[in-house]
Amino acid sequence: MLRTRRFAGDGFFVMDEPEAGLSFTAQLALVGALIEALSEPGRQVLIATHSPVVASLPGATILQLDDTGIHEVAWDDLDVVDHYRRFLDGPGRYLRHLG
Repeated sequence: MLRTRRFAGDGFFVMDEPEAGLSFTAQLALVGALIEALSEPGRQVLIATHSPVVASLPGATILQLDDTGIHEVAWDDLDVVDHYRRFLDGPGRYLRHLG
């Protein structure tokens, strides 16, 4: 998608959850394509995402929306990163609440 003419040249591009339906590997490929696309001056991208992989885009300003508003945060401090870390550390703690 990023290698099409739609994203050629200067511009401000908005993406809403471009990772939806993508595997982990495909999300990494998306981040790689974004790094390449943004290496050219005159391009900016605004991405709404729930993916810690996409949020890890180097040089990104990360804004998190919560009950108190919108706040700039570091990647390590994102709620979604914390949730994934805790889940991967012990899936049973989460899965026991299902079903």
